[in-house]
Amino acid sequence: MLRRYAIVSAFLALAAAPSAGAEPAVVIPPPAAEESAQGAGLETAVLAGGCFWGIQAIYQHVKGVANAISGYAGGAEKDAAYYTVGSGRTGHAESVKVVFDPKQISYGQILQIYFSVAHDPTQLDRQGPDSGPQYRSEIFPQSEAQAKTAKAYIAQLEAAHAFKRPIVTKIGATKTAFYPAEDYHQDYAVRNPFQPYIVINDAPKVTNLKKLFPDVWREQPVTVAKAGGVGG
Repeated sequence: MLRRYAIVSAFLALAAAPSAGAEPAVVIPPPAAEESAQGAGLETAVLAGGCFWGIQAIYQHVKGVANAISGYAGGAEKDAAYYTVGSGRTGHAESVKVVFDPKQISYGQILQIYFSVAHDPTQLDRQGPDSGPQYRSEIFPQSEAQAKTAKAYIAQLEAAHAFKRPIVTKIGATKTAFYPAEDYHQDYAVRNPFQPYIVINDAPKVTNLKKLFPDVWREQPVTVAKAGGVGG
C-alpha cells in the first residue's frame, strides 16, 4: 500500500511541475547528404539518448524497423549490467540497437527521428529526470558510411541553428560493441503503458513521432518478443 501511494504521489508531483514531461520535439530537415548503404539486407544503428525505454518505444513504431533492442554500448562486456552501468563509471551508455530495412527507411531518416523526437541532443549527460554519463547523447556508427552521415548531419544542423543550444551528441568508435539489456527492460514501454515514468517522459515522444513523421508511423509496434528476441 505504501509503495503504491509513493508511486501515485510521485506521479502527481511530476505532472504538476512546470518542467515535467518529455523534451519538446523539434522540426528539423532531413540530412542533406547521406552515404549509400553497402550491400543488401538489414542494417543496424546503435543510438544513445537517455533512458533506453523511450528510445526503444519510438523506433518500435517506425516502418521499416525489424527490431529495436535496449542495451548498453561504450564499455566492457563484463560490466554490461543495469545496476553496474547505473553507477556511471563503466563507460556505457544506455543504448538501443535499431535493426532496419534501408529499402524502407534510410539511416538518415533514423537519425532525423533521433534528433527530432527521440531526445534532446543539447543536454549533456542527462535526459529529462535522468542524469549521469550513462544517459548521454551518443551515436555508435556501425560503418564508416554511418559515421560520415552522422558527422555531416550534426554539422548541417549546427549550421542551420536547428536548436537553441549547441548539439553535444558524441560520435563513438565505429562498430562499438552492443550488449542487450536484461529481459525485463525489453518492450518496457509497450508492456507498461500506464507506468508514471512512461506516461510523463516517453509516451509524449511517441505521440510526437506520429505527428511529425506520419509517413513512417506504424500503429502496431514491433516488439522484441515478436521479432524473435534480442538476437533479431
